[in-house]
Amino acid sequence: MTRNLYEIHVTDILGNDIAMERYRGKVLLVVNVASRCGFTPQYEGLQALYQRYAARGLEVLGFPCNQFGAQEPGSEAEIQSFCSTSFGVQFPLFAKIDVNGSAAHPLYQFLKSEQSGLLGIEAIKWNFTKFLIDRDGNVVGRYAPTTTPEALTRDIEKLL
Repeated sequence: MTRNLYEIHVTDILGNDIAMERYRGKVLLVVNVASRCGFTPQYEGLQALYQRYAARGLEVLGFPCNQFGAQEPGSEAEIQSFCSTSFGVQFPLFAKIDVNGSAAHPLYQFLKSEQSGLLGIEAIKWNFTKFLIDRDGNVVGRYAPTTTPEALTRDIEKLL
């Protein structure tokens, strides 16, 4: 497993290979998202953070995940349409991934190894778990799904 965020590649929602290197020098908020989750309204808060701080160097990265209660069953096109029409999402969305288990995406393997959750447990517990990453690629925070995007404002501002 890599120990460097910028060596990882991800696939965007349109199927393009994206090197995380693209985000070097940015503050990142990485979130596993779902369209049919009780926390789905957080898309609105995530978009608000993106609009407020993108010009100062924040990128919100949404990674759809269907591992929790099958809450993201749609195709990438359906996910993109839902996010755009329902919440006006403009931040980058990526192809569906697994965040836990043997097929967990390398990005999430890295994030979980850098910031474990409650009681030192690495596994992601549910959709809308959030990871905050500084401009140097260090994972500096992990937040539960119940933590609203608005609650991250102070931590984000410290990094910007």
